[in-house]
Amino acid sequence: MSCSSCPSGGAKRTNSATMIQLVPGAIQKPDWLKVKIGLPNERYKKIRETAKTLKLATVCEEAMCPNIGECWSGGTATFMLMGDTCTRACRFCHVNHGKPQALDPDEPKHLAEAIAQLGLDYAVITCVDRDDVPDGGSAHFAECIRYLRAQDPKVLVEVLTSDFQGKKEDIQKVIDASPHVYAHNIETVERLQSYARDRRAGYKQSLGVLEYAKKAQPTMYTKSSIMVGLGEKPEEVEKTMRDLRAMQVDFLTIGQYLRPTSWNLKVTEYVPLEQFARYEQKGLELGFRYVASGPYVRSSYKAGELFIKNIIQNGSH
Repeated sequence: MSCSSCPSGGAKRTNSATMIQLVPGAIQKPDWLKVKIGLPNERYKKIRETAKTLKLATVCEEAMCPNIGECWSGGTATFMLMGDTCTRACRFCHVNHGKPQALDPDEPKHLAEAIAQLGLDYAVITCVDRDDVPDGGSAHFAECIRYLRAQDPKVLVEVLTSDFQGKKEDIQKVIDASPHVYAHNIETVERLQSYARDRRAGYKQSLGVLEYAKKAQPTMYTKSSIMVGLGEKPEEVEKTMRDLRAMQVDFLTIGQYLRPTSWNLKVTEYVPLEQFARYEQKGLELGFRYVASGPYVRSSYKAGELFIKNIIQNGSH
């Protein structure tokens, strides 16, 4: 799934309010890498109940995000469009894969209702890959954005899209719906693309999505994410950052890959904190407007959302 928000792999879903568990044979986590599980409060419960009632999926649950307690308790959630089953089978992703159900024509309305009920002023929406749909579901995605913005023009919208097989006309459909931030994840370094991602995804294809998005709408912010701990070298991560900057990507997140099931790729390294700090400094030197780099950093999470929201509201480029 090229649009996953959480680099924490898998093919089968486990029921989780749930945090990442080490699978048998996995290397031991260092003491400083511990998941802090936030106790559910009323906002946490409301998000879960709202999503369930309106038949919406959240990538927070589907991808077993380790930040779910913190973010949900703080009122931040990432909604996942077009069902909970992806047509691709990336070896890092925990979202279900297989044959998905038909698109729900009521989803745009339900999404807008959920955002309104939760009182969110910054909406993050992503999707599964839908290679079974002629346009990859781009028209449906765009309709969700338009419906949401029509319901509340003040809501800031960040989208994390699939690659739509690199088809510019499908990427354009989402851009035409005017999201404030267009994100698409490069996921890993070029050498590990075929190892980690479904064969229908690819490094150049993902760079092409980001390049087209920025050229099609220069005032729209773009964003991408890299997961580490899969066997990449620091110089490869830095090359990936340079490649993203060449596409004029504005925002970057870098996080530790975590393995939730034995089907998923093994963690080869728990990247030390000082290396994350070096990646952040290098990214800022390269010209990213914002870099979040740390073990539990994910594509969308509360701290990053607040920072990016401030940039958007100030209208600075």
